[in-house]
Amino acid sequence: MKKVLISGLVAGVILSVFSYGGLFLAVTIPMMKPFFVEYLSNVFISDRSRDFFFYSHALLISMALSWFWERSKKVFHGHFILRGLEFGLAYTIAGLLPILWMTYSQIDVSQTMVLSWLGFGFLQSCAAGIIFAKMNP
Repeated sequence: MKKVLISGLVAGVILSVFSYGGLFLAVTIPMMKPFFVEYLSNVFISDRSRDFFFYSHALLISMALSWFWERSKKVFHGHFILRGLEFGLAYTIAGLLPILWMTYSQIDVSQTMVLSWLGFGFLQSCAAGIIFAKMNP
């Protein structure tokens, strides 16, 4: 259990730094600004009472993926990078794709936005998987 918590916390901190650092960089790149205009719709405007949920996302997903890694790590074989990538792909297909399919079908968001969420989730889960494969083989 200690390995699950420690690797989950390490992955959470690393994902937070890369996720919010990357978001900051993406918002400041001039050619990316038109994409972020889409987030100015009423669907995404928050009254700040739920900002905690947004900023704690990386830690929450890391802890959940750490638990999932502990339960499924015997399925993945090979070098730790390959194991992490396979783990990320498995999570993306089984966990993200169905919920994003449902989101796209029910909420007025563009395909580009949903595909960016899918790509972001894939990168997060692969990065977490590589960390878990290295720290908790």
